[in-house]
Amino acid sequence: MNYEFSEEFARALDKDDELARFRKEFHFPQLNGAPALYFTGNSLGLQPKGAREAILTELDDWAKYGVEGHFHARNPWYSYHERFTSQTAELVGALPIEVVLMNGLSANLHFMMVSFFRPEGKRTKILCEKKAFPSDQYAIESQLRFHGLDPIDHLIEIAAVDGEHLIKDQDILDAILKHGNEIALILIGGVNYYTGQLFDMESITKVGHSVGAKVGFDLAHAAGNVPLKLHEWGPDFACWCSYKYLNSGPGSISGVFVHERHAANEDLPRFAGWWGHDKSVRFKMEAGFKPIRGAEGWQLSNAPVFSMAIHKVSLDLFSEAGMENLRAKSLQLTAYLEYVINRVSKLGHNTKFEIITPANPEKRGCQISMLVHGQGKPLFDRLTSKGVITDWREPNVIRLAPVPLYNSFEDIYRFGLALEESTLNK
Repeated sequence: MNYEFSEEFARALDKDDELARFRKEFHFPQLNGAPALYFTGNSLGLQPKGAREAILTELDDWAKYGVEGHFHARNPWYSYHERFTSQTAELVGALPIEVVLMNGLSANLHFMMVSFFRPEGKRTKILCEKKAFPSDQYAIESQLRFHGLDPIDHLIEIAAVDGEHLIKDQDILDAILKHGNEIALILIGGVNYYTGQLFDMESITKVGHSVGAKVGFDLAHAAGNVPLKLHEWGPDFACWCSYKYLNSGPGSISGVFVHERHAANEDLPRFAGWWGHDKSVRFKMEAGFKPIRGAEGWQLSNAPVFSMAIHKVSLDLFSEAGMENLRAKSLQLTAYLEYVINRVSKLGHNTKFEIITPANPEKRGCQISMLVHGQGKPLFDRLTSKGVITDWREPNVIRLAPVPLYNSFEDIYRFGLALEESTLNK
């Protein structure tokens, strides 16, 4: 497509956008007395307008029924998590038995490593990408230390080659093959939080399993962002949060995938809790843990109803919009944003923007990360003063996520205006 930097062009794209109607389903923060240009859905998604009613429903039922709400609420709390099974499975390309919502993301990564990081003999190492999200780094290092292993010797980090920002998929595969008999677990972010790079999860899984390693993915920046086929690709596990692209509120519920081949393995080590115990005898309160078959068997506590109520509102929007449609719009939005950034960069103004997100649209999610040469955080602050909410990462990267559920092409055009003005007015 031949892009133009004009309000008329952007509005024409919005007019043809079949997903534009979803924008009205969200609350936009106000800056300078007007709705902000919001590009941080990769950090915290906007609030769905249906969230308040969903919470009030559960509050009203709590007031009305007390403990009996577990069985008599409009959405009974006892089986509350089961409301999400089919939509969650569809979202991540899984079978219903392979998914469950529980806990928070970092907690779930730890619980999954309890089961799938089992160092033994020479196979004691974890392989991950360099500059993974810090929480992943901390979790991995602490798991190694828990097993008496020094991360310096037992953590394999795959980095971009000197002078580049992106990790080559082939370098990951080559490292897996090189260290194959030493690797107990491969744990990689499906989409890198810093660059927005989408990794080849299918190939990583295939090669990882070929050398005898377990494979897991942190999908915090992938779930609700890019199409996923977890059952088909076959990783052992995956975890994701729901507060970024899935718009379910700060610190909201996390999702877990455990592949079907592990569904009936009661001998697989895990940290257990009563909500993962066989439902048919759960309330007999007897000794001896018997896990529910499938991902549900990793649950510990009963459902956090209030956070999950909002998540259901968001999942309903995703089901209505369709992930394939969202991905198609995402590709258009990032392409237009890339064009706008490059246009402003070519104007000069003592500023050059280097996009460090993959140029190939198929290798990125709905994120563009730009390295700011010639200006630092003051540029980010000037953008904020103009009503633009983006994300700053040290030393000099601005991340922008044009989210297809609620961002428009006109948003991107207006961002371009603000960016140009901000580079002129240093």
